[in-house]
Amino acid sequence: MAVSISYTQHRSAPILSQVLLGMGGFLLLACLGWLQGELDLRQDRTVVQIEGLAQLPKGEYLKPALLGYHHLGADILWLRLIQVIGKKRNSADEYEWMYHALDVLTTLDPQYAYAYYAGGVILGDLANRPDLSIRLLEKGVSANPEVWNIPFLLGYNYYFLLGDPAKGAEYIMKAASLPDRPNYLPGLATRMAAEAGNPDTALAFLEARLRETQDPEMREVLAYRMKEVIIERDLPVLENAVEAYRTQHRSLPAALGDLVAVGALSILPEEPFGGDYQLDPKTGAVSSSTHPERLRTFFKRKKLPAYSFPKVEPSYSFPRTWE
Repeated sequence: MAVSISYTQHRSAPILSQVLLGMGGFLLLACLGWLQGELDLRQDRTVVQIEGLAQLPKGEYLKPALLGYHHLGADILWLRLIQVIGKKRNSADEYEWMYHALDVLTTLDPQYAYAYYAGGVILGDLANRPDLSIRLLEKGVSANPEVWNIPFLLGYNYYFLLGDPAKGAEYIMKAASLPDRPNYLPGLATRMAAEAGNPDTALAFLEARLRETQDPEMREVLAYRMKEVIIERDLPVLENAVEAYRTQHRSLPAALGDLVAVGALSILPEEPFGGDYQLDPKTGAVSSSTHPERLRTFFKRKKLPAYSFPKVEPSYSFPRTWE
């Protein structure tokens, strides 16, 4: 009898395991089906949310309709917008709708500084639309003249995305002159200005910063950078004189002093760190003995991207229902 009970239990164990395994598989399939349904529903909701952005009226029309609650309307629109931004991937049309929503939002609340910055990053780097990013950020600069990171991002767009170091330096300098800006901005601004061929602009900026700064350490930093920029101002003058000498004499000068002897230069500039300007007689290159490396930004794009849209065109109109 004991043997029979043991045998029955032994036979029923595999059957029970198979039943439990089957039930587990069924529950797993059910969970997967529910999860897929939720994902599909959320995807549908996201599509509806994105398309809804295109139906927003312009901010100029929406603001008076909110009867003084336009700041609350801007908050609600931002919460709705970040759900769309959270998508893993967006189409070109969807990014244009985002720009429209950001334009409406910042018309409802022009001091919504973070919306300008976040929108500028998304439109510039993710959407590959620096033209839309610049539109939004220029609107932000006008409405928030004391916020440093909006002109900073404009400078980034012009320098790194559009390949315009002069315009980039202009905006970085604007950001560097504002309160609460980080300490590295003046140095970055002058690097960009020097690289853009505007050392005099960089020097004027540094002189203004030096006049308004009382901190000894900062004054020392600014004075040092001014000397670096002076080198960037002098080197092109010397290089042009060397080229003029080459054109006239069909050879390179043996030394920089020869440039003064033939009248290509009235006087040799002094190297501001107490060193010398040196000439490579084989190549004609001119350098500083104390700072052989040229003043450059920390990153230089080797090849500019080919954009398929106008860089900044005020006349550009969107073929959307809200236009």
